[in-house]
Amino acid sequence: LDFIRDVGKHITVNYMMAKDSVKKRLEGDTGMSFTEFTYQLVQGYDFYYLWKNHNCVLQMGGSDQWGNIVTGTEFIRRKDAGEAYALTTQLIKKADGTKFGKTESGAVWLDPARTSPYQFYQFWLNTTDADAKSYIRIFTLLDKGVIEAMEAEQDAAPHTRVLQKALAKDITIRVHGEDEYEKAIKSTDFLFGNTGIEFLNELNDAEVLGLFEGVPNFTVSLEELNAGINATELLAGKTTVFPSKGEAKKMIQGGGVSVNRNKIATADDVFTTDNLINGKYLVAQKGKKNYFLIVAE
Repeated sequence: LDFIRDVGKHITVNYMMAKDSVKKRLEGDTGMSFTEFTYQLVQGYDFYYLWKNHNCVLQMGGSDQWGNIVTGTEFIRRKDAGEAYALTTQLIKKADGTKFGKTESGAVWLDPARTSPYQFYQFWLNTTDADAKSYIRIFTLLDKGVIEAMEAEQDAAPHTRVLQKALAKDITIRVHGEDEYEKAIKSTDFLFGNTGIEFLNELNDAEVLGLFEGVPNFTVSLEELNAGINATELLAGKTTVFPSKGEAKKMIQGGGVSVNRNKIATADDVFTTDNLINGKYLVAQKGKKNYFLIVAE
């Protein structure tokens, strides 16, 4: 009620109805909810608060945010006779028509605490060919001629992913630096079996967990591991890398199970804290591509 009284009185319904975004929704088949209609007022007040308390005079956004942002500049003018500005750019869309933004799935952040440099690099590396052609023009500072040459090279051999690699390299270095880019390359190589297990010693806990995001994680007792745990108990008792000890033994005998990139010779092999990477991790593999991270705590 306080918000409606203190903020709502400064912006009329006529002003809000005049926005193109509102008109289009009202004329469409689905209409517009009250929540959606009043959102511009909430965002407008947000801009006012930043202007009032943090000297923020410019709000930037995609072109779809123009109406909401200028509601903020208007609210600032009407309430405090202040000046603020709006700047929007053409809305960036993916090839499938969905917008590129934080509210969409697979959002990417500049803050390494939200998106690790490795995940950041992988985000750009995994873009589609169509999106890569667009993004490399938007997000990099590469010359037009260089981009066109790479496009021709990729069109001739799409499997090389020349555009994606150039895009991922350029933006990862500019956001996180050369060292983090090199680490992201090594992380990628590690998961494809081209880098030794010792690489994990170069990573901190957050980077290790980021590298294995989406990989099944298990926790085992550090005390029990210190006393020693045999392979079948570790992989099918203390964890569920295998659903049963019998299945674990069978695959071990077939030479298809590794821990820390070393094949387990027998089901009775014992693992202790001496085997831990960074004093904390064991990396189990079934075959070449199925990874499991075991954390000792």
